[in-house]
Order: sequence, then structure tokens, then C-alpha cells
Amino acid sequence: MNALIVNCSPVRDGATAEIAGIIARQLSERFAVRSICIDDYSFAFCRGCRSCHQTAECVMHDDVEKLMAAFESADTIVCVSPSYWADVPGQFKAFIDRCTPWCNTHDPHATIPSGKKGYAVVLRTGPGMKECERVIATIEHFYGHLEIQCCGHLGLCGVEYKEVVETRREEIEAFCCSMTRDGGKSDEA
Repeated sequence: MNALIVNCSPVRDGATAEIAGIIARQLSERFAVRSICIDDYSFAFCRGCRSCHQTAECVMHDDVEKLMAAFESADTIVCVSPSYWADVPGQFKAFIDRCTPWCNTHDPHATIPSGKKGYAVVLRTGPGMKECERVIATIEHFYGHLEIQCCGHLGLCGVEYKEVVETRREEIEAFCCSMTRDGGKSDEA
């Protein structure tokens, strides 16, 4: 079984990366794990041309194809995202927009193999869970259109710097355990 851990932040060594690292280490006991950072890929913004609605293929050929190959080879996908103004970072949102060829709202559309499980882990600096829930909803909406089964999420408030992540390690590790038992169902929030 293959797991893909996506650091949705453009920061390769911050709190999001620290959380992604904990998840990768925990899942490596049961999965072959691949960790990536969205900022390690170069791709253009969606042009909104809708050519993919007729061809199931984007007119641009760039690192989105590499990212989708990583999604295709994974059985479990975990997107770890900070909240940027109550949503995913712009780099990850640009990737989501570019996934329109795989979106199930038009035919023809490209597909990835079925049976994938998706998880969302979201962090924010403030105290309220509502902002985490909004970011989780964005990730789960994305999963839904790629026909990735949403199996659980975790929202972490009060996390700004990676030094704070250690105080949340047990919570993160417990969430990882939920990914590997009982079909991965979890309603952590």
C-alpha cells in the first residue's frame, strides 16, 4: 500500500512540514510513503479555457502531470494544509484549479484509479475551529471531484510555528492510527 503525504504549504520547513513529517513517519510502519511539498513543483495557473471539458486533457504540460502521477500511484492521500486567510494556500489552490481535466463534473474527464482514501490535516494560528473546517471542506471538495473517498480529517488550532507542533504530537499520532484501523474512518475536528 502506498501513501502520499502532501505539504500544501509553500514553506518546506515550517509547522505544516513538521506535521507532514510526523504523519509520514507514523504511516511508514504500514505504507510505502512518499512525501512531497507543493512548492517543489512548477506549474501555471488555469487559463479557464475549458478545452479539458472536450478532451479530458489540459493544454498546458507542466508539473501538474507529475503531481497527478503521484496521486495515481497512492492508495492513501493525506493533504496537510495551513490556513491562509481561511482557505488553502494559493499554490495548492492553483493545483486544484489545474485538476479540472480529472473533475467528475464534465465528460469526458480523465480519471485516477478508484478506491483511494483521502485525509485532510489542517492547522491555523488562531483559536477557532471554524476556519479549520473551511479549509477541510476545500480539501474534501477537491477529493470528491477526483472520486477520492474522504475518510477523516484533523483540525489543529493554535499552531503557528513548528516548535508548537511537538505539543500536539500525541493528537497527530492518534489521528494517524485512525487511518490504519477500521477502514480509516474518523471525524476528528
